[in-house]
Formats: sequence, structure tokens, C-alpha cells
Amino acid sequence: MHKVTKAVFPVGGMGTRFLPATKAMPKEMLPIVDKPLIQYAVEEAVAAGITDLIFITGRNKRAIPDHFDKAYELETELEARGKTALLDLVRNIVPQGVNCIYIRQAEALGLGHAVLCAKPVVNNEPFAVILADDLIDAVQPAMKQMTSLFDYYQCSILGVQNVAPEETGSYGIVAVQTMTPSLGKVEQIVEKPAPAVAPSTLGVVGRYILTPRIFSHLESIPFGAGGELQLTDAIARLLHEQQVLSYAFEGVRYDCGSKLGYLKATVEHALQHPELAADFKAYLDQRCD
Repeated sequence: MHKVTKAVFPVGGMGTRFLPATKAMPKEMLPIVDKPLIQYAVEEAVAAGITDLIFITGRNKRAIPDHFDKAYELETELEARGKTALLDLVRNIVPQGVNCIYIRQAEALGLGHAVLCAKPVVNNEPFAVILADDLIDAVQPAMKQMTSLFDYYQCSILGVQNVAPEETGSYGIVAVQTMTPSLGKVEQIVEKPAPAVAPSTLGVVGRYILTPRIFSHLESIPFGAGGELQLTDAIARLLHEQQVLSYAFEGVRYDCGSKLGYLKATVEHALQHPELAADFKAYLDQRCD
């Protein structure tokens, strides 16, 4: 029985949809209230029992390792001022026993290429892939839901949700054989199909558990749409060799790769924030009168 203890975070993209904010700052460091997107993703992984965090980075991404590194000057200052709560917050961004590993992706050649960059660290083990752009608010973290399924089925699992028919061209779309209301056996996966030819409206949304066999396909497939190495194309080949499941996770997903989704996530998380919720709700009520 294999356990998922490693997670890959592809964070090498340029974040052009958020320019000029992302000109010198990684999009994954954009804050939702007081916490950057990448920290939400890391917390989700840690809650699922993952201990090795593998960041596939690129140029101008130094802020990400800095965020998860020890900040001696800041900690010393907080300790001197007696700000113990903030000190604990800063020190526990990465819990003890969790490792951060950084791999530089020389060129942003697609999600499949970013995943392939993790092969030397993943080795012959199953692993998770978490896209920080997709912020999922759930009682039980989405990746924990998926690792629990993996413990039983021991196969690749794709996190999915129904998308609007007109939006299929923005997702990898799967056709499945239904097993339960939330679980299906993937029979086909197509990258960004037009609505008229999409096999369904089930879109893959930023959460994967993959077996190491995926690497052999990523190494052999040609570059696909946009001149990039498409993870979807490798999964399509994997389907012929191994079972792949789709899982409609419980929770609310915010597409923080879009400005509107990012704003929605900020508002909803502000309404849940223990320090801000009451005042922010009062402001919104006043603003909407």
C-alpha cells in the first residue's frame, strides 16, 4: 500500500493576467486577506499528511522560498516586542517535519513540463499536484479527501467539478463511467475542447494525484497546444495502462487565476476572518444599501 507524501506545486508561470501587480511578484504570493495563495495550497497539502513540498519555480519567484524560509530579523524583532502570537504565526508557516524542495524550471513550457521537472525528487512514488490558482474552501481539505480515496483505490485521481458548457474551452474535460455520485472512472480526457465537441462538462480543476507512471508518458509525448507539454495528453495515454478516477470534491472552488475569482475569494474569506468578519460585513451591508 502506497501513501501520498509528496506534492508538486507548479509556480513557474508569469501571471500575466494580473499585470502589473505580478511584474516583480509571483502571482502565487497575491494575498487573500492576509495570507498568500501559495500558503493556502501548502496548508491543504500538510492537512492531507504530505511532508515533502516540491515547488517548481522560475525567474522572479524568490519571494516564494523566502516566504517559507526562516526570517531571523523579523522573528528577533517580534520577540523583542513581545508579540508572541505573531511570532508563532511566522514560525509555524511550515510545520516541523515538513520539507520544502525547490526546483528551477528554466522555461515555462506548460503544466506537464513543470510536473516532469519533479521526477528526480518524486522517484517511483505516487504524488499530488496542487495548483495554487484554484483555492478550495472545504470543511475537509480537498486534497485530504483525495488522499483518503487513494489509500483505498491506489490509482491516479483527478479533482473535477461541473463547469458551464461555454467554459469547456478553458479546462481539461473528462468523460467518465459513473461509480458513485462523486466518483467516476475516467474513459476520456480532452484538453480545452470547444463546447460543441466536449465529451462532458466535467472539468479538471487544479487537484491531481498521479502515479509515477505518468513520467514516462510526459517524457515521450510531443509538445501540444500552445507549444507546451500538456499534462492532459500524458493522462490520456495513462488511461490505456492504468485506472484513473475522477472525484467531484466537496467544497467551494475559487478560480484565483482570474481577477473576478480572486475578488470573490477575498470577499468570502474576509467574511470568515475572525478579526474582520463583523466589521467587513457591516461595511458591505452599508455599501449595498
